[in-house]
Amino acid sequence: MKKTYYLFNPGRMSRKDNTLKFTPVDESGKEGMPKYIPVEGVSDFYCFGSLDANSALYNFLGKNGISVHFFDYYEHYTGSFQSKEYLLAGKMQINQTQHYLHTGKRMAIAQKLITGAAFNLSKNLRYYHNRGKDLELQLAKIEHYAKEIENTTTIPGLMGIEGNIRQVYYQAFDIIVKEHAMEGRSKQPPMNELNALISFGNMMCYTLCLDQIYHTQLNPTISFLHEPGYRRYSLALDLAEIFKPILVDRTIFRVLNKKEIQSKDFDFHVNKVILKESGKKVFIRAFEERLNETIKHRTLNKQVSYKSLVKLECYKLSKHLLGMETYQPFKIWW
Repeated sequence: MKKTYYLFNPGRMSRKDNTLKFTPVDESGKEGMPKYIPVEGVSDFYCFGSLDANSALYNFLGKNGISVHFFDYYEHYTGSFQSKEYLLAGKMQINQTQHYLHTGKRMAIAQKLITGAAFNLSKNLRYYHNRGKDLELQLAKIEHYAKEIENTTTIPGLMGIEGNIRQVYYQAFDIIVKEHAMEGRSKQPPMNELNALISFGNMMCYTLCLDQIYHTQLNPTISFLHEPGYRRYSLALDLAEIFKPILVDRTIFRVLNKKEIQSKDFDFHVNKVILKESGKKVFIRAFEERLNETIKHRTLNKQVSYKSLVKLECYKLSKHLLGMETYQPFKIWW
């Protein structure tokens, strides 16, 4: 089974026969012990340190369908290397574009995306409310905003509702998380530990959605809720709205409430807080465990992983665009 590899250390990567050779290099230029990775076992790479590689290596990765995602020191996603878009199909491209250009068709998908996201956010809060956290006020407010979705006729109006729901939702973090204050959502840059974790987790979810989209016929640059932009894979932002509550927020609650990540795992600066490598490793480990968990799928009647749910969401959206069945967003049923 193919797996994701996370590269935290700077180093050089090269091809050795049908194997990838990664040699870590420290700040003084001293090489460490190389690691050999069989290419058939690699799904993709997440690079948090600098990677030295030549075009021959990327040609090799491209032929084997291996993606490389890059992030800077401040945890920002900076870009991806993707192999040739071998799955893109003309019919899907045309239909996806037509659904974006047609106001009614675009709104129908965008409304479903917000509805699914709001439902999953409420499910998270309901889980903790049933375990002694008083979140009745936040649940009532989200329900109130969610009722406005179907009557909204513009994308900016929908984005406004989504913003209001998120604002209420994040207010509940101070009740759910024991020792770290939310103090409002701050993004660029995050101003405290909790916001730093949310930003890092959301970035991981966005990249996951992008990678799963790439393995379907969907074009990641044509979206319905978020506005498509230059060099922006906005469809990944659309799908991430549905899965952030399930994959990111649940992981954050776990690592903080179980003290797997503590204040020592953050770098504190004058106007921002950054997750240290130690914290990134703990979060990614918990995030991977979450992705590999399985549930009994009600439609397929078999066990599927959380990671597979993202790809299944891509397939559902594809069928909607091709007129095969109406898209229904993923909603937690347990």
